[in-house]
Amino acid sequence: MKIQRLETFANTTVCFVRLTTDSGEVGWGQTSTYNADITATIFHRQVAPWALGADATEIDALVRLVEEREHKFPGSYRCRALAGLDTALWDLRGKVEGKPVVELLGGQPRSLRAYASSMKRDITPAEEAQRLLRLRDTQGFDAFKWRVGAECGRDVDEWPGRTEAIVPTVARALGDGVAKLVDANSGFSPARAIEVGRLLESEGVGHFEEPCPYWELEQTRQVADALDIDVTGGEQDWDLATWRRMIDTRTVDIVQPDVMYMGGLSRTLRVATMAADAGLPCTPHSANLSLVTICTMHLLGAIPNAGKYLEFSIEGDDYYPWQQGLFVGNPFAIRDGHVSIPSAPGWGVEINPAWLARANHQLSAWGGG
Repeated sequence: MKIQRLETFANTTVCFVRLTTDSGEVGWGQTSTYNADITATIFHRQVAPWALGADATEIDALVRLVEEREHKFPGSYRCRALAGLDTALWDLRGKVEGKPVVELLGGQPRSLRAYASSMKRDITPAEEAQRLLRLRDTQGFDAFKWRVGAECGRDVDEWPGRTEAIVPTVARALGDGVAKLVDANSGFSPARAIEVGRLLESEGVGHFEEPCPYWELEQTRQVADALDIDVTGGEQDWDLATWRRMIDTRTVDIVQPDVMYMGGLSRTLRVATMAADAGLPCTPHSANLSLVTICTMHLLGAIPNAGKYLEFSIEGDDYYPWQQGLFVGNPFAIRDGHVSIPSAPGWGVEINPAWLARANHQLSAWGGG
């Protein structure tokens, strides 16, 4: 079963990949979001040439081949493009075998606890608390994440005093029996992060994500060593050597790889395995409702060190208008704060034909046909 055609359907934010074999089987994948039109170009220039004509059943080998043939370009964009091939291959395998991807990985479709993940910083503490309470009362969420500091803020808050205000306001409004998480998005120095971390501990927050610039592993480790709560991170990281160092030095207490930033499911599984061997949980990053969250659902349903919950974006048309209408139906239905892993073959979702019709289409074919 050889790869005959690789097609991309892209706009500036999303790029879906359709893989067709020489015997007519089809698998669907996605590159990472944002600047997806650029990623589509890289896909056809630096990924597709190595994949066309290759055996579609050898996923790990093909991923490694692209890595080796494009070894001079080991960065984020290559991984973002490689994710489109990898995820299409896993969908293809599931459809050929008549199994959802979670079963290919040794798990079973089931319900996953989700945490409601807020992306907003341009919101007052009182407004954020009310928003999360509404989700608790209407959709049954019992885990929530909100933002502190400013993204790469160098200790400068989104506005003066916001962190000190939002932590107790939201935490106390949510009350006991609710998991509380915060994300600093690389916002603090170690000293400031430890100060904020003490506040989090006092207010019952148990998860402190990316407190320091993510590329400064020693800074994050300093924070993790100083605090009792879980310090987490890794969403931005794609380099396996960095992951090995992060895990070996216990830089974080929970690893958070992003399937699409990593280059697909196969490379993400390598990180999850490293973490499992070190006794660390894996709670992947999945901050939008594109295919990344579907892939993450299948992953969490199978790995032995799956974290407590799935990250689930609560942002809609006002924040992420581009994620509307990507799929036929709603694969992200929340019931009592849980979401169900699709049970149909492959990823178990159908890309919306109307969305595809509006996208920019490119084709790479084996033998030029």
